[in-house]
Amino acid sequence: MDDIALLEELAPVAEQLLDRHLASAKEWFPHELVPWSRGRDFSEGEVWDETEVPMAPGVRSALFVNLLTEDNLPYYFREIDTMFGADGVWGVWARRWTAEEGRHSIVIRDYLTVTRSLDPIGLERARIMQVSGGIAPQPSSALDGFSYVALQELATRVSHHNTGKLLEDKAGYEVMKRVTADENLHYLFYKDIVAAALEVDRSRTICAIERQVRNFAMPGTGIENFNSHAKAIAKAGIYDFAAHHEQILVPCVLKQWKLDELTGLDADAEQARDRTLKHIERVGRAARRATDRRAELAALN
Repeated sequence: MDDIALLEELAPVAEQLLDRHLASAKEWFPHELVPWSRGRDFSEGEVWDETEVPMAPGVRSALFVNLLTEDNLPYYFREIDTMFGADGVWGVWARRWTAEEGRHSIVIRDYLTVTRSLDPIGLERARIMQVSGGIAPQPSSALDGFSYVALQELATRVSHHNTGKLLEDKAGYEVMKRVTADENLHYLFYKDIVAAALEVDRSRTICAIERQVRNFAMPGTGIENFNSHAKAIAKAGIYDFAAHHEQILVPCVLKQWKLDELTGLDADAEQARDRTLKHIERVGRAARRATDRRAELAALN
């Protein structure tokens, strides 16, 4: 089944999921979450003082990377619009998703600027660099796109949630909590679309899941000093092997999509499933080793 036929087959499910989303989505306003009374004017070229707002390096890195990822929305929309088309329910969903995602960069940036939690000049320069690059994941098919975005939305939800928990500021926690709730609803849409695709074209869907699970990476290509930020984020326990295994792969791929229980697969899909399950096991082992190392280091300190 090609992408056009697949999207037509899944359109009724997408309509139901869109209706569910619209019924569940809560209207909210970025300006109501930002603590404006803590703001002040900035003079031209003012040098940012990180000691003004003490924060763990991993938390600051997470806020930086998460915001720049949200800033890259135009290119994510481009890919989704190309994969799913602008007509019918798919176009309606893509535009609604884009409208909701746009609030995330608005509220996070306003919060960070008002509280002076990040260097506004460095952040703006990084935004220009990131958006000028126009880099975004480019899944090869609609099934790959569904699978990737389901995993990515869940991973983003986890990252935002864990970042908020580590912020020693109630206003910041509430901002991240609100963004996390949106990301969860987006994850549910894509997760259930993949579940429906498993009923329509099981073997091809499993092959797509395998490609996306084995090659998954959080959006970040093109972000300045991304590798250094990713290490700091992992060290803080915001998003690391353990989070990826325990909060993304196991609950989504194994518990929701039940990859290890599916039957009626062709030979390619059987092999793809085996590779996926082995990959998940390897990530789990790596997560346990990393967790043990952190515990040992913590004991020494």
